[in-house]
Amino acid sequence: MAPTAMSTLWTQGQLFSQQDPIFPDQVTTNSVVQNIVYASGTVGAIFVVAGLLLVSLGGVRRVNVFDAVIQKLLGFFIGFAVYFLIGFAIWNWQYYVAFEVANPYWQSIADWWLGGALANDLAQNVDPEAGMGAALNNQQIFIFFLACFAGIINILIHFGCEERIKPSAYYVISVVTAIVSSVLSWLTWGSVGPLTNLGYHDFFGSGFVYVFAGAVGVYLTRRVGKRAGMYRSHPRFGDYRNYNLGLAAIGVVVIFAGLPMVIVSCGFFFDPGALFVSVTMSDTSIGVALNNYALAWAGGALTGAVIAYRTKSYIYTLLGPLAGYLSGAPAFDVYKPWQMFLVALFAPVVAYLFYEWTQRREHDEHKLGPLFLAAGSYGIIMVGLVQWGTPRSGYFGVESGPFAFQHAEINVLWQLLGLAVAVAMGFVTAAVLSFILERTSGLRVSEEVEVSGFDRHYWDVVHDVEPQTNPAAVAPGDGDGASAGVESTIRDVGKVGK
Repeated sequence: MAPTAMSTLWTQGQLFSQQDPIFPDQVTTNSVVQNIVYASGTVGAIFVVAGLLLVSLGGVRRVNVFDAVIQKLLGFFIGFAVYFLIGFAIWNWQYYVAFEVANPYWQSIADWWLGGALANDLAQNVDPEAGMGAALNNQQIFIFFLACFAGIINILIHFGCEERIKPSAYYVISVVTAIVSSVLSWLTWGSVGPLTNLGYHDFFGSGFVYVFAGAVGVYLTRRVGKRAGMYRSHPRFGDYRNYNLGLAAIGVVVIFAGLPMVIVSCGFFFDPGALFVSVTMSDTSIGVALNNYALAWAGGALTGAVIAYRTKSYIYTLLGPLAGYLSGAPAFDVYKPWQMFLVALFAPVVAYLFYEWTQRREHDEHKLGPLFLAAGSYGIIMVGLVQWGTPRSGYFGVESGPFAFQHAEINVLWQLLGLAVAVAMGFVTAAVLSFILERTSGLRVSEEVEVSGFDRHYWDVVHDVEPQTNPAAVAPGDGDGASAGVESTIRDVGKVGK
């Protein structure tokens, strides 16, 4: 390139770099730091997705390993896309109402649906004092962050019906649940929503993510029924056998590694400096929230290990730490670390009681019920008991009126109401979808597809090593499938199930 051309380009670059953004308050150094924090939350959410896919990969039959992961991944992106389309606009209703925007529900949709003005404008071109465009980069990144959890909800639901639900039915369910969970998040997650402004407390969104997904998944489990070989030997392939439980254990560790980045994103930063205030508007700090998270896993892991060794059932080594986490997710912002540890110690007991009760009834679901419905509900209720009277709700800086900062208090009655709403919306959503799908496209695949495997049927994938096909060739007590009878099979479901 000629020297004159280089000089011209350099001059143009200098002129461009010297031009101030139209609204420089939108792109300060402080705002960039906050952008990075929220962006890290999206990275953490993607780590959670990876961990969940590993859990699925390790926990299904070999003939389904590819399809089980692909169905979940496609369900994730369906929920992800639907949230970008309309979900964030729905969640944002609460803030449009609190800040008295004219026609708040419609205006939020106009601003934040996929083609909305604020969803597409450049931050430096938007006046932070006009409308709802302040800290626009943060809000736009938050769409990505919450869209990940709309997708994660669909992954969790799939655990309840994997290896027997029709893919087409699951994808329809994924569209609808992404919309319903967005409405539920408006009701139950934040600080100025219809329930959160009254005092319902849920730091991590346990109600709209975990309890809702658990209710949908557990209901679908009842509709699609048991998997072949789960509780008694199937004549063609014997007992149900997991592919690789080591992968499932690694998946749990990946989830543990990803969630701290998500926790830091569940709050707002205000002056002075970078004061961290929980999304619930409770007083908290990043350090306490992270330590509560760590101790929740530790408490659950220890009790889960005790139960696992006492019952000789490996499943509680995996359920334990997750149950501990779920017991604390609603309250990482308000518990003291010693309180968190004690609450988490008892969470695996709740999961154990629920799981054993369902397995005696041959309910072929091994994660969503004991974790999300049992331990998740326990966590939502416990914060109402332990932190009764803690101030929260409203919005930082608002001094009077129905949305004044910390005008409400946590109490167990609001917790029970919020929990009931999450469970009810999950069950009703699943019931309506099941009713429609069973009478149209169908909900469950044929026995032939289930036995031969989804990978072969849908993808022409045949694995190099087939599972044992002769039940008599599996020695009783080898920990990999055979049982002396139905009672033993149910008792040892951890050996052949999930």
